[in-house]
Amino acid sequence: MSNYYKTKTIRTYVSDGTGAPKVQTKTVTIGGPGGSSIGFTPSSDFGDFGNFGSRGFDDFGGQFKIDFGDSFGGKGFGFDIGNKGGSRPSGGGSRSYVIGGGDADPGRRTGGSTIKVVAPPTDPDPQPKLAGRPTRVLKKNPFVGLKFQNPDEIRAQCLREGILFEDPEFPCVDSSIFFSRSPPRPFEWKRPHEICDNPQWISQGASRFDVRQGELGDCWLLAAVASLTCNPKLFENVVDSRQTFTENYCGLFKFKFWHQGEWQEVVVDDRLPTYRNQLVFMHSTEKNEFWSALLEKAYAKLMGSYESLKGGSTSEAMEDFTGGVTEMFDLQKAPPNLLNIMLKANERGSLMGCSIDADPGRVEAELANGLIMGHAYSVTSVVLADIKTARVKGQIPLVRVRNPWGNGSEWKGAWSDGSREWSLLTEDEKQEHGITFSDDGEFWMSFQDFTANFQKLEICNLGPDSLDEEDLSNKKKWECFKEHGAWIKRVNAGGCRNYLDTFWTNPQFRMTLTDVDDDDNDDMCTAIVAVLQKDRRKKRKEGLDLLTIGFVIYKLEDPNCGPLDMKFFKYNPSVAKSPTFINMREICGRFKLPPGSYAIVPSTFEPHYEGEFLIRIFTEKANVSGEIDEQTSLDDDVERTEPTDQERAQADALKQSFKRIAGEDMEIDAYELQEVLNTVFTKEFPFPGFGVDTCRSMVAMHDGDLSGKLGYDEFKDLWEDLRRWKGVFKEFDKDKSGNLSSYELRNALNHVGFHISNRTFKSLVMRYSNKNGQIDFGDFIMCTIRLKTMLTSFRGHDPQNTGFAPYDIDSFIQTTMYS
Repeated sequence: MSNYYKTKTIRTYVSDGTGAPKVQTKTVTIGGPGGSSIGFTPSSDFGDFGNFGSRGFDDFGGQFKIDFGDSFGGKGFGFDIGNKGGSRPSGGGSRSYVIGGGDADPGRRTGGSTIKVVAPPTDPDPQPKLAGRPTRVLKKNPFVGLKFQNPDEIRAQCLREGILFEDPEFPCVDSSIFFSRSPPRPFEWKRPHEICDNPQWISQGASRFDVRQGELGDCWLLAAVASLTCNPKLFENVVDSRQTFTENYCGLFKFKFWHQGEWQEVVVDDRLPTYRNQLVFMHSTEKNEFWSALLEKAYAKLMGSYESLKGGSTSEAMEDFTGGVTEMFDLQKAPPNLLNIMLKANERGSLMGCSIDADPGRVEAELANGLIMGHAYSVTSVVLADIKTARVKGQIPLVRVRNPWGNGSEWKGAWSDGSREWSLLTEDEKQEHGITFSDDGEFWMSFQDFTANFQKLEICNLGPDSLDEEDLSNKKKWECFKEHGAWIKRVNAGGCRNYLDTFWTNPQFRMTLTDVDDDDNDDMCTAIVAVLQKDRRKKRKEGLDLLTIGFVIYKLEDPNCGPLDMKFFKYNPSVAKSPTFINMREICGRFKLPPGSYAIVPSTFEPHYEGEFLIRIFTEKANVSGEIDEQTSLDDDVERTEPTDQERAQADALKQSFKRIAGEDMEIDAYELQEVLNTVFTKEFPFPGFGVDTCRSMVAMHDGDLSGKLGYDEFKDLWEDLRRWKGVFKEFDKDKSGNLSSYELRNALNHVGFHISNRTFKSLVMRYSNKNGQIDFGDFIMCTIRLKTMLTSFRGHDPQNTGFAPYDIDSFIQTTMYS
């Protein structure tokens, strides 16, 4: 890499879109101070460079890098060239590219070589960023502290200073246990070595019998933990069995949870709530084993408190332990192939849970058959057992179920512990399936009894986030797309299809299915769509609970269309939808669809409810998915309507007013423009008239020479814009209130030639609507004026319509401040 230094004179043509362009001449220096450099580092000898054009990049290798130095903020470009190179993004804000190479991923083809742009990783925060401005996102993010707790650094510091870790992000105070009340009795936080003499992390291997419920109503979590112990690889990923209370012990333990789309490492200290020297919440059967108690504490930290774990669905925890996606089955309406689904799920290591709906008048009531209503159970095995007797021979499907209470509350029917049906199985058959009998909360049922007595079944399918490459070597892999989004009041919180006027404003996602499933005789594609609402359990202390959510799927005739409007949803039926709208953390559905492009519209049931969500799409074959959006732009060719008689009369009146006020020079400033326009517009619209700031923006829109004035020709152009804009305002002001709904702003702007991206649309609503989501006439005109000014100016700097424009600091400030 060689140092590069060059001085050059550059002539720049600058235009704000009106008037003749100005010419600016500048001398710039590239390289020099700050480590600026340009160079190529080959990985092999090029040999005869004259043959390079015929041989292409594939026969060569190396790294080409340009750094612009401190003057440009240390930015740069890096290229990996040929030689089967992969992309390695450079630090310091550089962007990397891959050119050629036999193993490079397919990308945009250019001159026979492959170019792959390696973009920064997607920010899971759905809020758009305005560079250089302070953000409330970190302040509001309840998980921000977790991201900065590095267990290795904390452990090294504790060992260096000879102290035990005390977690500042989850302190040992009452509010970490209960957020709505005080504890019912004084709990004492103790470390394991203060509770017993020989604390163990895991004693004689982790098993489902290590999980016993305490005083907290989180049986749904315990059921998932019990299922987790049945899959050693998944368990190891979450718990890390190498941790101990001896070697390098400092009171710190770590866990890993899949949290809202990303794997999150969570550290806790080992102080646990006790009463009379006994653990209060989840604990192990072995008094000196503590992995399960600390797992519950780490999960409580992730959710905000122990109380936040009260009540839930086993599917929540199963997904957080695996990164999978959970399907719900109503066993009263079970599909005919349910047994096959369960057998395959058991073979693949999927986690399963089941339950019986609660009796509204009773809490966890026990039925005569021994099962508990409103209680979460784990399904720990599904087998086909061989029956061999003198009179009977064949197979019977059996399901093993575990009650997380870990006591004698078990099934009392056929195939229960010690029942006479077990005489139909040989001892070898029992041993093969691990069949034992004790009052440990675990029992067997026939598949027929299982479906007849339980009402809900949850199966957590393991996706790409759950399995490593070794796991996937002999298994089919789900292709997964995920994206973060948000329902924002006044912007896109449109509610379900029942609210047609606002439904179309919801976030929309495109899903393109190209290849049919293997072994599918109907030429269909399987798609599992899941929408997960974020942070709701942690926000319970703020009085927020789960939203009622769902989604609808529509077929797209145009795969490249922009956001769909109300007319589309009014005249096009859906092709699929979520099983229901429900107040669960995640709603999921499995669909068989023909190849093609589809729009998925996730929503809350009622409009105006805010929340963030994660949408995931799982398919057997690769799918092309993403948010449906459009590029912000201005279309000058939009159809213009002929002026009405009233508008012709207004034009004549404005012309006379202009001549009267302008004087001999036939120019007016913003104050004079205000007087001219308000004599007409205050008679037509119920608003106090245009303020001087709005009129300044009107002048700036046509003032390319910074005179601060409008001539009559510019005034006529302004009037033509105002005529069209006021016409569309009237069209969308359906109740004649003098206000537009913020949900209608995008449609209104589209009608006068503005195309607005989702990100820009949010900015406009936040800037120009009131707290009730209303935009009055004056604010609407101000919005359109500034949009046109900014887009026209941008176009002057981007004549090739690339979407990028070079601005020097003065041009940028002039454009933004004088608008």
